[in-house]
Amino acid sequence: MKAFKWFRDFNELIMFQHTVFSLPFIFIAMIVAADGWFGWRLLFLGALAAVSARNFAMLVNRYLDRDIDILNPRTKNRPSVDGRFAPTQMRLLIIINAIIFVATAYAINDLAFWLSFPILLILGGYSWFKRFSEAAHLMLGLSLGLAPIAGAVAVSGAIPMWSLLLATGVMFWVAGFDLLYSLQDIDFDKEAGLYSIPSRYGSECTMFLARIFHAVAILFWAFFTAEASLGLFGWMAVISAATMLAYEHRIVSLDFAKIDRAFFTVNGYLGFVYLFFIVLDRSIR
Repeated sequence: MKAFKWFRDFNELIMFQHTVFSLPFIFIAMIVAADGWFGWRLLFLGALAAVSARNFAMLVNRYLDRDIDILNPRTKNRPSVDGRFAPTQMRLLIIINAIIFVATAYAINDLAFWLSFPILLILGGYSWFKRFSEAAHLMLGLSLGLAPIAGAVAVSGAIPMWSLLLATGVMFWVAGFDLLYSLQDIDFDKEAGLYSIPSRYGSECTMFLARIFHAVAILFWAFFTAEASLGLFGWMAVISAATMLAYEHRIVSLDFAKIDRAFFTVNGYLGFVYLFFIVLDRSIR
């Protein structure tokens, strides 16, 4: 029972379900790079790298944000601040996940190994940004945008142009929905002096920028589709993503109380719908 409780608390700490945002785009890049199935070995290593990198990023974020989270009514019951995970435990878990990520990258190929170190620096840097720059939303987007680049590197040992276009789309997609999610903390961020766009420029500006970011995301995904020479289903993936993001903005514009629904449901499905169409595209070639 103690082990079950620990894993339940750990899952709450790292919010494992958020891995659904980056994992599909890693596999999208791997499928495109391999022009189809990339093998069970890379499936396992890619998933392990994605999970350990995501765990590392969330643990660093929770560790550094303890002083902020304990003051925010929405986050004061997180395991990182209510005593369930001591700072020493969190530091150990950060080190363990960093080692797993680097070791997994080493097992993939040389380029993946050497890129693993700057990737960890970027993943760990997000929490600092919101203390001095509104660019924190884009920093978070960059962190998840590294996923498709990593996927391409895992298969091809190189960084093709299409992976940069796909990654840029992911970056603006994540930054856009993070803007919407940040609307929940607009009052607290103002009081705490945090540099979120909602707290600095208000909700109307935030929603406008989120729409711009998501339009840019769709544009770069269209560029990716063309650069990677995808077929009909590749374009259907872009159209589906655009439709889902339009629906997300409609939900939020009608009722801020539905931000969680927009954040988790729409964005969670988006990546898997996109992956589904890419699998179809490569399957019929």
